[in-house]
Amino acid sequence: MIKEQKAIDKNNPVISIRGLQKAFGDLHILRGVDLDVYKGENLVVLGRSGTGKSVLIKIISGLLLPDQGMVKVLGEEVANLPTRELMALRLKVGFSFQNSALYDSMTVRQNLEFPLVRNSRNLSRSQINDEVESVLDAVGLLQTIEQMPSELSGGQRKRIGIARTLILRPEIMLYDEPTAGLDPITCIEINNLINEVQEKYKTTAIIITHDLTCAKETGDRIAMLLDGQFAIQGTFEEVFASEDSRVQSFYNYNFTA
Repeated sequence: MIKEQKAIDKNNPVISIRGLQKAFGDLHILRGVDLDVYKGENLVVLGRSGTGKSVLIKIISGLLLPDQGMVKVLGEEVANLPTRELMALRLKVGFSFQNSALYDSMTVRQNLEFPLVRNSRNLSRSQINDEVESVLDAVGLLQTIEQMPSELSGGQRKRIGIARTLILRPEIMLYDEPTAGLDPITCIEINNLINEVQEKYKTTAIIITHDLTCAKETGDRIAMLLDGQFAIQGTFEEVFASEDSRVQSFYNYNFTA
C-alpha cells in the first residue's frame, strides 16, 4: 500500500544541508549535496550501495565530519558544536542501525534501560519500568522483555533496536536500511512500524534504503542519490516518472528483474 500523502510544513525544516562534500582519499562520495527535511515528514533517501547514503546520515548525526558544506540539525550547525552540545543534540536524534546494535550480553529490558539510565539519572525504578514497557508495547514486543537478543528473530531485533532509540523520545529518527536482510512479511511489519512511530511520536525521519517497497510504503517524499548528488526529489510516482536512465534502471532492478 502506498503511503498516504499529507501536508508538510515547508517553512519549518529541521534538517538543512547545503553544498555537502565528503571524500575518502581519492574516492569522492558526496559531491555537493543540498537537502531540506521538514518537520513531521518521512524522507526516503534512495540509492545504490556505495552511493553515500549511510555516510550522509552519519554526518547528520555528527559521527563523521564533512569536508565542505553546511549541515544544520534543529537549528544547530553540527560540525561547529562543542562536544557537550553535540551530545545534547544527539539525544534528540535517534539512530536505528542496520544491524540493530543490541548488546548481546544484556536482556531486552537491560538493552532498553541502558540509554535511559545513562541519560536520565533521576528516574525511579518504577518510572524506568514504565518507560521500557511503553516502548516495547509500541513495537509490539512486550513479551520479549526478559529474553536475550540471541533468542530473537532478525525482525524482532530490528523492532527492539527501534524501541531502544525511541525510549529517549527523539525528535528525529534516522533509519539505516531498516528492511535489509528480512523476509517479505517482516519487511511489511517494519514498514508499518516506521509509519506508526511517525504517527504516535510525531517524529521527523530520514529512511536510508535501496528497497523500493520500503520507500513506497514509508516515504512522504523520495530523494534519489546518484553520483554524489540528489538527482531528483518528489513523491514516489514523480521520481519514477523520470526518464533518467539511472532512475529507471533502479526501478527495473527492484521490480522487474
